[in-house]
Amino acid sequence: MKTLGLIHTSATLIPVFQQLVQEHLPGVATFNIVDDSLVRNIAARGSVTPEIYKRVADYVASAEDSGADQILVTCSSIGAAVEAAAAQAGVPVLRVDQPMADLAVSTGKRIGVIATLPTTLEPTADLVQRRAAALGKEIELTSKLCEGAFEALMSGNAAKHDEMVANALRDLSKQVDVILLAQASMARVVDTLDAADRIVPILASPVNAIKYLAAQQ
Repeated sequence: MKTLGLIHTSATLIPVFQQLVQEHLPGVATFNIVDDSLVRNIAARGSVTPEIYKRVADYVASAEDSGADQILVTCSSIGAAVEAAAAQAGVPVLRVDQPMADLAVSTGKRIGVIATLPTTLEPTADLVQRRAAALGKEIELTSKLCEGAFEALMSGNAAKHDEMVANALRDLSKQVDVILLAQASMARVVDTLDAADRIVPILASPVNAIKYLAAQQ
């Protein structure tokens, strides 16, 4: 039996990925490593610092030592650190938004990226640009930050967060061929949109990452 190690920056993502693994990776065992201080540290310091690079590398090494045959890191904000750690690991390491970025690049030229945190928006937009360059494809990238939505969510006003994200999705969908959700927490908002508002594909990273791993089995 293969084992998938998942590294999270939020414990709320554990049940999300457990459900996806059950659906798409039957027979694969999993375990979770969680450190919710990583995103707070990035926000406080304004970037992914060398110390955070080291911590991510240590978590990847720990997951490998714990018997993982594959490792999935489920936070886009630490994507650059994940790529650095992957280069040193003895097992495949995947950053959660890479399959989503590849799918977006293959779907259309005009690509939109949406987030509620700049520390997540920038790494995802950078990844899309690099994946497009690697595939030799020209794209037009539009990044949209839902300012205030994250703060609303953290203050307990989930309804305001969802409304702000939904309005931003409606607006962005009129400008692009495909939209990427830079944060998995926004995926639930897509389900609340009317069919008339979902005029372009809206991609979320969790399901695309797990489907990618399933295709590698």
